[in-house]
Amino acid sequence: MASAPASHRTQVEPVSGLRRLVRYSDVALAAGVVAIVALMILPIPAHILDILITTNIALALTILLVSLYIQEPLQFSAFPTVLLLATLFRLALNITSTRLILLQGNAGEVINAFGHFVVGGNYIVGIVVFVILVVIQFVVITNGAGRVAEVAARFTLDAMPGKQMSIDADLNAGLITEEEARRRRQEIAREADFYGAMDGASKFVKGDAIAGIVIILINIVGGIAIGALQRGMPLEEALRTYALLTVGDGLVSQIPALLISTATGIIVTRSASDANLGLDLARQIFSAPRALAIAGVLLAVLGLAPGLPAPPFFLGAVGMLGAALALRQPRRPVATESPQPAPEAEEVLPEVTPVDPLELEIGYGLIPLVDQASGGQLLRRITLLRKQIAQELGFVMPTVRIRDNLTLRPNEYRILVRGVKAGDGEAYPDRLMVMTTTGDAPQLDGIAAREPAFGLPAVWIPEGQRAAAEAQGYAVVDAASVITTHLSEVVRRHAAALLRRQDVQRLLDTVRREHPAVVDELVPHLLSLSEVHQVLQLLLEEQVPIRDLVTILEVLGNHARTVRNVHVLAEHVRHALAATITQQYVAPDGTLGALVLYPELATQLGELIHHSDEGPQLALPPERLQALLTAVAQEMERIAALGYQPVLLVPATIRAAVSRTLRRSLPNLPVLAYQEVAPSVRVQVLGTVRG
Repeated sequence: MASAPASHRTQVEPVSGLRRLVRYSDVALAAGVVAIVALMILPIPAHILDILITTNIALALTILLVSLYIQEPLQFSAFPTVLLLATLFRLALNITSTRLILLQGNAGEVINAFGHFVVGGNYIVGIVVFVILVVIQFVVITNGAGRVAEVAARFTLDAMPGKQMSIDADLNAGLITEEEARRRRQEIAREADFYGAMDGASKFVKGDAIAGIVIILINIVGGIAIGALQRGMPLEEALRTYALLTVGDGLVSQIPALLISTATGIIVTRSASDANLGLDLARQIFSAPRALAIAGVLLAVLGLAPGLPAPPFFLGAVGMLGAALALRQPRRPVATESPQPAPEAEEVLPEVTPVDPLELEIGYGLIPLVDQASGGQLLRRITLLRKQIAQELGFVMPTVRIRDNLTLRPNEYRILVRGVKAGDGEAYPDRLMVMTTTGDAPQLDGIAAREPAFGLPAVWIPEGQRAAAEAQGYAVVDAASVITTHLSEVVRRHAAALLRRQDVQRLLDTVRREHPAVVDELVPHLLSLSEVHQVLQLLLEEQVPIRDLVTILEVLGNHARTVRNVHVLAEHVRHALAATITQQYVAPDGTLGALVLYPELATQLGELIHHSDEGPQLALPPERLQALLTAVAQEMERIAALGYQPVLLVPATIRAAVSRTLRRSLPNLPVLAYQEVAPSVRVQVLGTVRG
């Protein structure tokens, strides 16, 4: 096959060596670690050792400078591993240089220069300098950094539960989003991992300092033995030769080690900031010019003391006082006209605070319930409630903004939906609510009340009476559970109002990732986002879950070409979700306790239906409506006494209108069409409404 013409060949951008190295950094790292291990075993020439020693010094300087420019320790989260590799590399160089010193009496130009030039060819001075460096590194920097890393790791791990609870509190209060909460949790985990790793990595530096001392002693003793015994050198010459080389080797190793130890201390003592270390020091030190002035005066006083050289102290005093004056000098105001009167209040407009979808206002007596430090469980319960609502209804419940309200009674709370009160009640943090499942008032001493969610008679008892109440068969719940249950019922009743259009868009985006054809066919070609939103709201108004969003969208796509009325579309969706709807009301034995309309009554109601833009309505006279409500309520009570969830079955043609009419007075009565009952469910007619 002929090659393509040059004009049609793909132009490949050349990749530089450095970019190629970055691209294959994992391969380069693996090769580097293998090379370090090989360096401990295989002999290398002295000139290559010079290059490797220079690389080690450059690496240490780079690590130190990077630690100076980071704003928080987590920006250099790979430092513990870098510390390990740098220590391993330095020890490998020690082994290689020791081999060359003892075998050849020469370890390259770099070590020779440090042995002769840095310490002036005096091995005693070199040994003293080496010991001082080791003491500074081991006793001062390494021990301090290790202790700081240990304490930081301990405090970080101890503070993790509190930080997690603080994130949950901010999330439930609506101060942060789910994404922000997830990011903060990841940051806490990374912080714990980092300081835990630093606690162990600091031991590398300490071990490296000890190894340096042992290596220099071995080299001196071994060198003297080889020079005097094997090569016949005089003892003084052997000591001078090998001691200088050993000191040079020690200095070459300890100087990078000191730099990395300093970097370790800087990182573990660094706190989070919006600037690097240099800027922080400049801001904080020079923020107090009075301190500089006092220091300058003290230097001047020392310069006047007899016996002390005056020029250095006076020079320092002038510098400190000059800096203090420069910092204290106020800025000269720019020449302007006479000051103008302050602008009128009309220019300072108050901010318009948006209405929160869901709010919980509490009296000051309920504050302990939201204080996690004192054991409050309300925030955690609300978090679990949000997950439960998402699993049951199929949409994410809005965050609950909790705020105290001094106008409420101490133990009173109020639930607001879009700024309008949707429920209220009282709770006692230091008591337990006791109630019966039969609806009878508990025969216990306490504060009489009603369960706020369902209106059952209840009593608030002291916590010490829990065992006695449970022994009598009463249901016992704490204050946090009472409020959470009430909030749950409010959310279910107002789910349609809480489902915002942006929420629908997010749901569609989620479905699009797995079923793109379903969404792309429907929105916006057949239905707008607003119309889909209205259909979902109609379903939620009657407690129909929207978890199976794929089926809902497919049904809408099947009928939207011929039907644009959202109420009719919602009825089509209900028929497709028959199994989902029915399973909510089926008894444990698989039976649906049904309540039906007398055929003549159903026919009459069908003739009274009026269709409008807001959906089908029943045009019943007030007295006829009241009679219908009374008859339905009586049958509901009788069926509930039998242990069944009452469900009204009606023809599909009147279902929407009957449900809308009865929902205002009987919100707990589900109204289903005959077609909405799953085929596998056994229907037992327990009552008939004659109206």
